[in-house]
Amino acid sequence: MSVKITTVAKELPEYVRETKEILPFVSTWLTGQEGRFRRKVLKIFENAAVDRRFGIMSIEEVFTATSFQEKNDIYIREVKKLGESVVKKALDKAGWDSKSLDYIITVSCTGIMIPSQDAYIINALNLRQDIVRLPVTEMGCAAGVSGIIYARNFLKANPGKRAAVIAIESPTATFQLDDFSMVNIVSAAIFGDGAACTLLSSEEDASGPTIIADEMYHFYDATTMMGFKLTNGGLQMVLDKEVPEKIARHFPDIVHPFLKKHGKSIEEIDHLIFHPGGKKIVQTVEELFGALGKNIDDTKAVLKEYGNMSSATVLYVLERFMDKKPAKGETGLMLSFGPGFSAQRILLEW
Repeated sequence: MSVKITTVAKELPEYVRETKEILPFVSTWLTGQEGRFRRKVLKIFENAAVDRRFGIMSIEEVFTATSFQEKNDIYIREVKKLGESVVKKALDKAGWDSKSLDYIITVSCTGIMIPSQDAYIINALNLRQDIVRLPVTEMGCAAGVSGIIYARNFLKANPGKRAAVIAIESPTATFQLDDFSMVNIVSAAIFGDGAACTLLSSEEDASGPTIIADEMYHFYDATTMMGFKLTNGGLQMVLDKEVPEKIARHFPDIVHPFLKKHGKSIEEIDHLIFHPGGKKIVQTVEELFGALGKNIDDTKAVLKEYGNMSSATVLYVLERFMDKKPAKGETGLMLSFGPGFSAQRILLEW
């Protein structure tokens, strides 16, 4: 049973700021810190390879909203609006009626809400009452690809059906005002907010690239490398500085056996649709694949224009390739990493 990705659409929050506009606020936030430390932090923001990012809060709110409740209330209010808007945009782009959706997967790790986002989307867009729901909350940056994998499994088992994967993230809501650790600072420098919706189909006449294969890869004994710690101030980022090096060591095991299993080699892959975790991870990937004549220009462009939006980011990269309309027979490798520690892979063919 063939499953195809029909379309991808994105939606951005209300507020947008260039990095140079953020620096004065960061400088004020650092008041009282040692001068050398302040200069180092500002350099981290300047050198993060992120020119701008969008946010569900104004820059003033980012540096004043302190309690978990304050930030989470803003998260709930804004993701409801983003969810409705991005699904509607994707349905319009595909020419689908909202009642035609059979399966809805929502992914987010940057806030907490019960009922989950999908319940509000169902009401807002009057989706079917028997639609199957799956909220995914704890897979971090990997969840955009994970959601597609879950949707593919559902559609393979149910011919002639349609699914939506909606990723909505607000890392801005996880910024810790009283935390001057490098992890909090680096996270603030590279992350932004955004939403994306991917529509998939197992209908015979479906359009778009076919998902040839998918797999997950789990790193043993690496649960402390990435994630969130729940504190009174909100979701505190956990991000080990060894992540890029660990990814580099595992890349051969992540990529080559997966492709070989499906009769491909990395040299034969036309497009690398990689999640831009941050500048160092991007550099790691370039070092590994540059010699093979591969580039991740679209990954770098998404990081530069929007920052790392956790699970939604790889879908922004996918949208860029979808809109280019690759030639028939061209292939793409989607890849993202997330807490666990894990890697998620999808092989596409146009």
